[in-house]
Amino acid sequence: MRKLILLGLVGLAAQLVDGSLGMAYGVTSTTLLLAAGTNAAAASATVHLAEIGTTLASGVSHWRFDNVDWKVVAKIGIPGAAGAFAGATFLSRLSTETAAPIMSIILLALGLYILVRFTAFGLPRGDLGKPLRRRFLAPLGIFAGFVDATGGGGWGPVGTPALLASGRIAPRKVIGSIDTSEFLIAVAASLGFLVGIGSENIDFAWVAVLLAGGVIAAPIAAWLVRHLPPRVLGSSVGGLIILTNARTLLRSDWIDAPLAVRSTSYVVISVLWAAALAYSIREYRRHRDEENVEAVDGDLRQSETRIEKELASA
Repeated sequence: MRKLILLGLVGLAAQLVDGSLGMAYGVTSTTLLLAAGTNAAAASATVHLAEIGTTLASGVSHWRFDNVDWKVVAKIGIPGAAGAFAGATFLSRLSTETAAPIMSIILLALGLYILVRFTAFGLPRGDLGKPLRRRFLAPLGIFAGFVDATGGGGWGPVGTPALLASGRIAPRKVIGSIDTSEFLIAVAASLGFLVGIGSENIDFAWVAVLLAGGVIAAPIAAWLVRHLPPRVLGSSVGGLIILTNARTLLRSDWIDAPLAVRSTSYVVISVLWAAALAYSIREYRRHRDEENVEAVDGDLRQSETRIEKELASA
């Protein structure tokens, strides 16, 4: 019972992060399931089954807050579903001993990407308004969908930064569109896992509690996307994913590192994570203060212009 409550809280927290960053529900949830001893294919299948409900709830919430570009959803989501189905069937064919370290490597790489992306750069903003072409979105969707199924997460970490970096769509619409299109990826990956491993290896109680936590958090996350500092949140989540999957890899049969090596690695990762988080907080505060100063300057210039016009007309 305690484990189910913990999973429900993880589902809630993961959806808050995912709905605010456009990534990390699958990565966070799968990381925990692997740490609890679930085999790789069953962990990814559990998360994707839960995501059918959470992504539907998240998509509806983002749609109601006008955070969705439906053209982008169609152009990236349909190819992404094909990639996810292929990735799920591929992972289902791997042995547990082979799949677990491979998934941990993928998750570790995604965690490192999230940490560096948000610590160093935050959310990129470019020129808006230019169309996103299918020849860019389709290959991106296929690759992101395949990584998502084989890594238990990755649709957001791959898709969200790519769309943000294009500078052609507002950040809130990037996050809303990625979260909404993920429904198609969750359905396709779930079908792939059901074909590949069947339903006997899936704990549907775990699916239910992850789903419940995510559904509760979805509308809150859609509202918070305009208020939370993504830079700080991304650094926090990225570091947690790195630490957890580094532990899995160092204890795996592939490496089987001595206790001293594992302990030293955990300390080094924790120190670097703390430094990255402190840097993100400092940069967030600096940019916030600069924006406040620019806003005050803009108000003063408008006031001066208005006074000058009034004096000229007097």
